[in-house]
Amino acid sequence: MKKNIGSKLALYPMPITVVGAMNGDKPTWTLVGHLGIIGHDRVLVSLAAPHFINSNIKETRKLSINIIDEKILPQADYVGSVSGNKIDKSYVFSYETGDAGAPIISDAPLTLECKVEDIYKTQNFESFICSIENTYVDEEHLDADGKINYNTLKPIMFEFPTYHYLKTGDVIGKCLSYKNMKNEE
Repeated sequence: MKKNIGSKLALYPMPITVVGAMNGDKPTWTLVGHLGIIGHDRVLVSLAAPHFINSNIKETRKLSINIIDEKILPQADYVGSVSGNKIDKSYVFSYETGDAGAPIISDAPLTLECKVEDIYKTQNFESFICSIENTYVDEEHLDADGKINYNTLKPIMFEFPTYHYLKTGDVIGKCLSYKNMKNEE
């Protein structure tokens, strides 16, 4: 029997990312665990309204979503624990400027460079609805067909209620490959 535990945001774990935006002539970064896919042509990045980076994103209408792996988790955790209002976080990651103008973390295994199409405001949050302009991935994480291989990439996941980071696991099956579950006689 299932127990009703109330209204809980229970869609975790989620991939943990570092969002980057230009702050004048240098980047700023923040750790983000609230993001999602909207159809096949949009992503959503949700940030608490008071975040320093929000004004930079609204000014430039550009951001990067950098997938985090275990190698850069300490720096990612750090940029999520200090405020850009008080600390210059531009030095934490080496970066390049993407083709569309957003800062790209050099050591991130995968980065989406995005254009902000709309901003959806809710109580205490600003959600940036973005189109993906470019996707950058380390070649070691591409398979023979040029598709992203998440078995080698191994993004870190975030579980909000306990604030734990999790490693991705083993492949347990191929989507849409299980036998028909109908009782066919």
